[in-house]
Amino acid sequence: MDICVVGAGYVGLVTGACFAEFGIHVNCVDMDDKKIELLTKGIPPFFEPGLEELMRKNMNEGRLKFTNNTAEAVKNSEVIFIAVGTPSLEDGSADLSYVDAVAKTIGENLNGYKVVVTKSTVPVGTGERIKNIIQDSKINNHQFDIVSNPEFLREGAAIEDFMRPNRVVIGANSDRAVSVMRELYRPLYLIEAPFIITDIETSEMIKYASNVFLATKVSFINEIANLCEKVGANVQVVAKAMGLDGRIGSKFLHPGPGFGGSCFPKDVKAILQIAESHGYDFKIARSVIDVNTDQMEKMVEKINHALRGVEGKTLGILGLSFKPNTNDIRESPSLYIIKRLIERGADIRTYDPAAIQDARIVLGQSVTYCNDAYEVAGGADAIVLVTEWNQFRNLNLDRLKSLLKHPVFIDLRNVYEPERMRKNGFDYYSVGRS
Repeated sequence: MDICVVGAGYVGLVTGACFAEFGIHVNCVDMDDKKIELLTKGIPPFFEPGLEELMRKNMNEGRLKFTNNTAEAVKNSEVIFIAVGTPSLEDGSADLSYVDAVAKTIGENLNGYKVVVTKSTVPVGTGERIKNIIQDSKINNHQFDIVSNPEFLREGAAIEDFMRPNRVVIGANSDRAVSVMRELYRPLYLIEAPFIITDIETSEMIKYASNVFLATKVSFINEIANLCEKVGANVQVVAKAMGLDGRIGSKFLHPGPGFGGSCFPKDVKAILQIAESHGYDFKIARSVIDVNTDQMEKMVEKINHALRGVEGKTLGILGLSFKPNTNDIRESPSLYIIKRLIERGADIRTYDPAAIQDARIVLGQSVTYCNDAYEVAGGADAIVLVTEWNQFRNLNLDRLKSLLKHPVFIDLRNVYEPERMRKNGFDYYSVGRS
């Protein structure tokens, strides 16, 4: 079977490379010529562990190709995945202009039966919208079906998530389309991955409901952490005890500076807009956004309090990406915190294993970029750990302390144990622990 994936961003590229690994011939399409030039050399345009090796393997074996010609890719494929961006508009709704453009191109180039699959996160009703655009654009009587197949890929673990998913959701109103999708995903049936077969609208809602619930868990444990600080409790022990309850689970109960990335902020805003457009006030989702913004601001205040004011101080920031094992800085708490500290008159030194080049585009020369954590510490008044990369989990504390002006360590991810840090002579601050 030949397929094409329109949009060679994070979701599209991982999807294409993984399907190629399943033995399927895949054409990845993108209109960015510079991106296509990189991809044809086997270089992914973003950092994701294992992706470059997977790409090169399947390119060498002739199953993975890249092009900027959407029309030809559509004509040569039985299944077309739409994996283009759906960024937030000013009102929080999803911008579907890229999806619409792809649907129109598909309609204009139908040359046989096609299954058109949305991988992009889209509002409920987008499947019907795509169907109408293709129907209005096509110039023949060839048939097609629409499928919703949302992705649940975690940045930093995307290949593992695709190859060993905790579920695959397929929304379709056609038995023929479901049969095609089952064939595509046949290797996952062999490992007994759970499949949810439903209608298109339910599938579209599953993606939003999942992400908004996870964002809610993050905001909830951050609220608990703030309360723990006031009453003298330890949020890590609270979270562990909560997580042992099978009804709650341990995932996403890690307090910190708030959530970021390409999914949670955008999807919470989008479900709010979906609710409003149907006359429903989604109070929990609205609170999740408010709590998340407040949490980032609380971290700025925590840093300011620890240093008795940051004006004229030099702060070393460890981590720029919104989470470890990715270079994604979209909605990153670290960037929010850095900008607010600069506004208060602080000088910033920073290091991240993967995100420095991306951060330069946003922060420019307003900060000093360093080569490792110890260079960051050199002459700084404090170290602030914002993103919990593995290489920040076992720092040489004696060396770090010797480089700092003052032994102040502000741990926004609770990586280190308070007693150990104090025994090493640090003024140590964390989240939700007295």
